[in-house]
Amino acid sequence: MEDSLGSDSVPSGPIDKNKVFSIKPLRCLVPIFPSQGGSGPSSTQQSPFAFVSPTGPFPPGAAQFFPFVSPTPNDSPNQRQTSSVPDNGKSYAIPSPVPLNSFRTPISAPPPDNGAKGTTTTTTTMTTTAPTATRRSSKNVIPYDEGYTQSDGYENGFTIDTEDSGDAIKRKRKIRKTVKGAQAVAVSSSEVDIDPLVNHILKSFRLVEIDTILQADSNHELVQRVVLVYNLLRRKITQLDDAKGVIPGISRRADLRSGTILMNKGARVNTKRRVGPVPGVDIGDVFFFRMELCLVGLHAPIMAGIDYLSFKVSGDEEPIAVSIVSAGGYEDEEDDGEVIIYSGQGGVQRSDKLLMDQKLERGNLALEKSLHRGNEVRVVRGLKDGTSATGKVYVYDGLYKIHESWIEKGKSGCNVFKYKLIRVSGQPEGFMLWKSIQQWRDGVTARVGVILPDLTSGAENLPICLVNDVDSEKGPAYFTYLPSLKYAKPYGTSKSLSCRCSNGCQPASPCPCVEKNNGYLPYSSTGILLSHNLIVHECGPSCLCPPSCRNRVSQTGLKLRLEVFRTKNKGWGLRSWDPIRAGAFICEYAGEVINESGIDSDDNYVFDAGRVFDPLELVPTDEPVKIPFPLVVSAKNKGNVGRFMNHSCSPNVYWQPIMRENEEESYLHVGLYAIKHIGPLQELTFNYGVPRVEKKGIVKKKCLCGSSNCKGFFY
Repeated sequence: MEDSLGSDSVPSGPIDKNKVFSIKPLRCLVPIFPSQGGSGPSSTQQSPFAFVSPTGPFPPGAAQFFPFVSPTPNDSPNQRQTSSVPDNGKSYAIPSPVPLNSFRTPISAPPPDNGAKGTTTTTTTMTTTAPTATRRSSKNVIPYDEGYTQSDGYENGFTIDTEDSGDAIKRKRKIRKTVKGAQAVAVSSSEVDIDPLVNHILKSFRLVEIDTILQADSNHELVQRVVLVYNLLRRKITQLDDAKGVIPGISRRADLRSGTILMNKGARVNTKRRVGPVPGVDIGDVFFFRMELCLVGLHAPIMAGIDYLSFKVSGDEEPIAVSIVSAGGYEDEEDDGEVIIYSGQGGVQRSDKLLMDQKLERGNLALEKSLHRGNEVRVVRGLKDGTSATGKVYVYDGLYKIHESWIEKGKSGCNVFKYKLIRVSGQPEGFMLWKSIQQWRDGVTARVGVILPDLTSGAENLPICLVNDVDSEKGPAYFTYLPSLKYAKPYGTSKSLSCRCSNGCQPASPCPCVEKNNGYLPYSSTGILLSHNLIVHECGPSCLCPPSCRNRVSQTGLKLRLEVFRTKNKGWGLRSWDPIRAGAFICEYAGEVINESGIDSDDNYVFDAGRVFDPLELVPTDEPVKIPFPLVVSAKNKGNVGRFMNHSCSPNVYWQPIMRENEEESYLHVGLYAIKHIGPLQELTFNYGVPRVEKKGIVKKKCLCGSSNCKGFFY
């Protein structure tokens, strides 16, 4: 990000013109001159970068980077950037004294983390000069968005984002105040009130005083814990903010605040900057906030699309790109899923939105240097959330190499740098999987192995296909599809107050349903469960709020496109075509409510709410979930897709008791929610729990979950 050249202090009063000021430039741009034919003392020094002219073919109207093409004597200065294409990649030397348009990387303060202060040593020395999220100026402000906002929306589909830069520029970028000092990032005074909560969460997930070596080079388990804690904290801050009501002119950013808190507490991973893969981050991993990319060490800046660091060679520092986020903020183009045409950054004056030619500096210069050095660049693709006009889903697509670069006129008429990146072969599927699913949705290609296009026969909002591409099995044993619990008789309770919220329940309102949830609404405005309560009290049949009320999330049916599929060794399982956000409602566990004494020993589809389940927050342990009355559900003969969710000792789904009250009757339901972000076609699993008392007929079954925490059996 560009630094302001203004001073933080402004002189006041009359100016004494008799005084002589010593004016010195704030930054010097040092031109680099090529050696001439090996003569002179400089001929023995090897240039840190080999300037080889870009090779074609180039798109119509494209021009090669000056100064990599030598101008002809007849060219005017304004024509030098549109010189003819060099022959077959021939290297052109630029005669002295014409300087190369190459700048040294600006030296800025390192980002506020332990790992960013160190160095990475290979055959040469890497330093950690990199763009930060803070724009330095006299007012200390921090712009965040790339022209969009992020929201807790359902992930019901996604589309490839082809939004051009003109639309992004028109959006208003919000400015937030920052605190002074090294940790100059957006914070709020309410963070002081939640400090005990933060400390409790960090202690629960063993993120207090992380081992420095493990923090620098992390593993998958630690990365997952950090992202999980970030989302727990972000959702709880959102709930606390909701309870305060809407304040005109104030835009709360729980995503920024929670990330800032964790950074200040040292709860982040992969603090050592690096070129290439990031330990603990797998290709295909999904993220829903730019701050998550920063916390796991995948992409440092929370605003800029190009992350780079300095490469020290022969005493000089030059930037190389380490990662990019291709999120459609510029005129990017995507070909077959293995190629990206990436637009450079800049070309917009932030103060008045004036468009101008992009410059070969900072991130653009880093990409150009990486082209000639041939280093690998991490690519994160940003996709549009299909249910949100501005929401994004970020998928890590692995390593790419830059193969070409050129300049062309953008839609605005200004010069734009273009870079062609090709994916390194031999990597697992990343974005291509998303592209395949989009083609299934659009009907371009057929899903392989489909047995039934909709096993619910229209009982759900969305079809659920039955798929087997493993063996010849034609389907599970026959059962009747039941979208919700079937009670023979509801439980009688004392008379309960019903809400009269004709426009839907709202936080910070005198609503009896809000009071039942300890004064908070359990869901965000877009249906994400904000906290893990003992019981979620949803609005019941006697409440006057509409079906669209934000306190009826589990009653509105499926929001995800699910499929029942044949696993390799565990029978049938459940997964989603859509990415699932942490805290999102997936489905109920539906079936018939039976007595505990009526459990059949041959029934493998029993859910017993009286079992002991591992708490989501581990240490210190909260009281276990206590439900007001026993609940045993059998889905053997009648049930929904929840019956196909397999057990895992390291699950990505957890169950939550949901109470719906109707005057003097109560109905307890079982909701299944995502513990963490879940990518497309990842199997959905939850922990079946352990019986409180060993009973006859209960047999331990062999666990095949394959996780590192596998106990070897389940009930």
